[in-house]
Amino acid sequence: MDQTGQEKAVNSFFAAENEIKEGFFRKLARFFGKLLLLLLETVLLAAIVLYAGMYVLAKGPSPAISRIFVTSVRETSAIGFLADLFFSPEEIAEIEAVKEAEEFAPTDTSLFTDGAVVTIGDGEGPQPDEWGLVDEDGDGIIVVPVKGAGYAGYMMVVLDPSRVIVGTDPSMYYARGFTVEEFVDRFGAAAGTNAGGFVDPKGEGDGSIPDSTVVFEGNIHFAGNCLDGIAAIDGDHILHVAKSMTRKELIDNDIQYAVCYGPVLISNGEAADPETLRYSLNPRTAIGQRSDKAMLLLVIDGRQASSMGASFQDLVEIMQRFGAVNAINLDGGSSSVMWYQGEYINKTASLIWIRPVPTSILVLKEGEEG
Repeated sequence: MDQTGQEKAVNSFFAAENEIKEGFFRKLARFFGKLLLLLLETVLLAAIVLYAGMYVLAKGPSPAISRIFVTSVRETSAIGFLADLFFSPEEIAEIEAVKEAEEFAPTDTSLFTDGAVVTIGDGEGPQPDEWGLVDEDGDGIIVVPVKGAGYAGYMMVVLDPSRVIVGTDPSMYYARGFTVEEFVDRFGAAAGTNAGGFVDPKGEGDGSIPDSTVVFEGNIHFAGNCLDGIAAIDGDHILHVAKSMTRKELIDNDIQYAVCYGPVLISNGEAADPETLRYSLNPRTAIGQRSDKAMLLLVIDGRQASSMGASFQDLVEIMQRFGAVNAINLDGGSSSVMWYQGEYINKTASLIWIRPVPTSILVLKEGEEG
């Protein structure tokens, strides 16, 4: 074969090879084009189904379900806007409206005795207390699973109230927040939950800035801006609950630790009027105290198939079952966690990570007190 024939053969070979490659890439492009179209159609269909589902919840035949939908999403920072898709601001205000709560009387410290006592029988070990609970391992902490219609969680009973403090680091405000696990580690604590609210625009806050009053070791920060309630522990380890407390009231009552959130659930043994409590279902965290001063820490899971969440009235009833004289709701949602024995024992509603927070409720190890 002469040179011209060889060149023609080589050119023909490369032309065939290029045609094969081009055909392959055309097929590949068509495949990915169809795949992308399928994904877009799937996403669009899912969005339509989700919107239709939310529409049924929001505008369906049951006003009660509509109320639950609106009030529940409006309590969140990240998806509160969903209510705006279906209702005007005026309609939302009407749905959220509840009876105005009367001012709670100051905490009556005479309602509390000197402390929880574990009765030991003759060789029988720890005996049930007045509320039927037993500290079986003798560590001063009793953890009880709680369940109800649509919710599940844990109640932690801390027999020695001097072990319960607010964990925070004022030197790190505006810099970073900490997970409850990190707070437990920093304070060498035995257990902990999340506590007060924080600045959280669109659910993307880093947990570094408390949004209201914090008292730590008697030092007052961000005073005077509680909206729905304050949980305050005095020097005698008594939990005070109120809608708010001024700087003077904090000082006069010897408040050593405090965070804000609310609403107040039980005050001086009297439960909040159910008509003053919004009916929404969400993950919850709450703190209470029995008449023997034992502290009650409650975390309820939510936004899950196994636990949709609890209403504020649910929290009232749970706290009453455990003997709370005073009780108040704390920050909830994806921040609600309980750490005990080296792990989070509840199922957080956060899909990505454990949220950092500026404050926590900590249970110090035995022999230590706040």
